[in-house]
Amino acid sequence: MLKNKVVRAAAGVGVTALAVLCGGGAAWAHVTVDPSSAPKGAEITLGFRVPNEEPTASTVKLQIVFPSDHPILGIDPRQTPGWTDKITTAALNPPQNTDDGPVTQYVSEIDWAGGSIPPGHFQEFYVLAQQLPTDADSVTFKAVQTYSNGDVVRWIQTAETGQPEPEHPAPVLTLTASSGLGDPNSSDTAGIVGVILGAVAVVVAAVALIMVLRRRPSATSG
Repeated sequence: MLKNKVVRAAAGVGVTALAVLCGGGAAWAHVTVDPSSAPKGAEITLGFRVPNEEPTASTVKLQIVFPSDHPILGIDPRQTPGWTDKITTAALNPPQNTDDGPVTQYVSEIDWAGGSIPPGHFQEFYVLAQQLPTDADSVTFKAVQTYSNGDVVRWIQTAETGQPEPEHPAPVLTLTASSGLGDPNSSDTAGIVGVILGAVAVVVAAVALIMVLRRRPSATSG
């Protein structure tokens, strides 16, 4: 009996500890950008993933501030059901030349409001970035999350080399060497991949046909 009580008590302690760890796990969730890396100069869809960390309040507003030192050219938000978005622009100084002509403004901030992310849930807010910077190795966004109880969490802290991660780190997009393919989700890239796969299929079929013809016995044999 005593042994069974000890086992049950130990199991209870283990379950309690696990619950504390799992409950504390919500505090480890941050506002992040997905994907976390992309080629320089690419056109790509970015998703800002927003978890709700409050146990009794809902997230009711998100503000994303885009970098001014390395601006992203041409940002269009995707409509998020239940939410409305407000786009703020700022002047580019100096203007930047593109294939479509000079660009004099960039999107400096997008605010989403009107919706709700309940406790224990997350929401992803998407934007189309038509041209990522080519003169930087990363871009840092600032995110401000507002809850229904009035709490405001500012995800704006930058990580320092050799230091622990800050409590509220800002979302960071790492920029890699240009792949030349652009956004893997875009129709142009999909078309290029389709052409390549089609060509490979033709080559494989031709090789298979040649092998079959070589193995087929001639009409005069035997």
